[in-house]
Amino acid sequence: MTYQTAQPERSAVDALPGVVALDFGANWCGYCRAAEPVIGEALSNAGAVQHIKVEDGPGRPLGRSFRIKLWPTVVVLKDGQEVARVVRPESADEVLVALAQAGAA
Repeated sequence: MTYQTAQPERSAVDALPGVVALDFGANWCGYCRAAEPVIGEALSNAGAVQHIKVEDGPGRPLGRSFRIKLWPTVVVLKDGQEVARVVRPESADEVLVALAQAGAA
């Protein structure tokens, strides 16, 4: 699954029900490629979590609204509210801990 250039508006993200994992990064990013299997493993074990891969970079308003600094960053939302984030995860456990804070793992 690649990072999507088309981005939802922040208001649409804030209105999403349930647990959402916003995965910010870029398709050419080496850190993102390295973390992709780790993030995928965690999400495959997490039940009903909506996974949205968002391409980030200069001029990308969704990433700026979440103050993303490094890629990949997974922001975990529950009913539109940020409950946790993981920056450059190296293990599925890091992502699962964040998901657990939203009641998803």
